[in-house]
Amino acid sequence: MVHVSRPRGVAGSTNSSAEVLLVHDVEHLGKRGEIVKVKPGYARNYLLPHGLATVATEENKKMVELHKEKLKAIEASRIRDLTKIAEAVSKYSATIEANATADNTLYGSVVARDISDALKAAGHKIEPDHVKLDGPIKELGMYTVKLKLHEKVQTEVKVWVVPSAAGVWWPASFRRIESPG
Repeated sequence: MVHVSRPRGVAGSTNSSAEVLLVHDVEHLGKRGEIVKVKPGYARNYLLPHGLATVATEENKKMVELHKEKLKAIEASRIRDLTKIAEAVSKYSATIEANATADNTLYGSVVARDISDALKAAGHKIEPDHVKLDGPIKELGMYTVKLKLHEKVQTEVKVWVVPSAAGVWWPASFRRIESPG
């Protein structure tokens, strides 16, 4: 007879729950790196065979704690860097040229990507998903746009939407009138 060793605390367990360490995010259960208690059958028949979890041994628990500390340090460093970017961006004012009608209505609209491109051109690392607009900007003017770089790092930037030089419509009173002769 061949004896197959199964992970202790899961297989054939009469306990009402088994502790497992999640290797991947599992919907409605937890995120990667968390130690969760589940029914032994769920662990034995689904989580372990699909590689979604491993048995939570003392060694694994210690490794997870060390890994969490490293992740916290990395996250703190990332937040510091994003805070520096946010401070620099908040002092900047972006100008976006757009074609407009005589009543200051844009032919198109200014969206998050346009604002992101203007900030990138100025040397700021802002992605379109960082820009939080209530809707597209459809008129000339000055707007205060919210930027969310991280859950803990938010700022605002002033965006000027001005008529483009090529698409400027001048009223008759501003046009140069040539005198005959």
